[in-house]
Amino acid sequence: MSFYHDGSRALQARFDSTALADRLEEKLHRSAFTENDKAFIESASFFFLATADAAGRPDCSFKGGAPGFVRIAAPDLLVFPDYDGNGMFRSLGNISVNPWIGMLFIAMGEAPKRLRVNGRAALVFDDPLMRGFPGAQALVRVTPEHIFPNCPRYIPDLASGAPSRYAPQAGVAPIEPGWKSNPDFKDVVPPRRA
Repeated sequence: MSFYHDGSRALQARFDSTALADRLEEKLHRSAFTENDKAFIESASFFFLATADAAGRPDCSFKGGAPGFVRIAAPDLLVFPDYDGNGMFRSLGNISVNPWIGMLFIAMGEAPKRLRVNGRAALVFDDPLMRGFPGAQALVRVTPEHIFPNCPRYIPDLASGAPSRYAPQAGVAPIEPGWKSNPDFKDVVPPRRA
């Protein structure tokens, strides 16, 4: 499955970011988890889960637990438990009719970080891995197709309640993030638009 579709490509052309998008895919995109991905994901106490029903109508859900409640079981397998909830089963119901999901892991604080995982999910009720998840009533197995970090510059400082220093402000020159001057990307970063 292609990383970009016609809608992405049309906007990349409009904003002159096609070369940057291609370079980001070349340098950062992967379809198997690295040891760094595993460490980051397994340290998370929450993530956001995007699903869609059979007609493509989206739903986004917060999923939380103790660090380690999401595990990388293999380079091509992520698993997380379903715990007792409100009984609506919007996310799991969607997965049962449309396996395509998106996951967003975020670390906030002094060193913000984001990682996206997009792939195919399957809901299972009798997986032997469930024994390792106290309180699980089901398990979601995710086969990744697209794993990639995401620029964390707009993540707010929750401890202080302050917005990111990169958040646009009237009358203030924008701060460029360090990655834009990285040798891997600086030659393809388009000029900032007014």
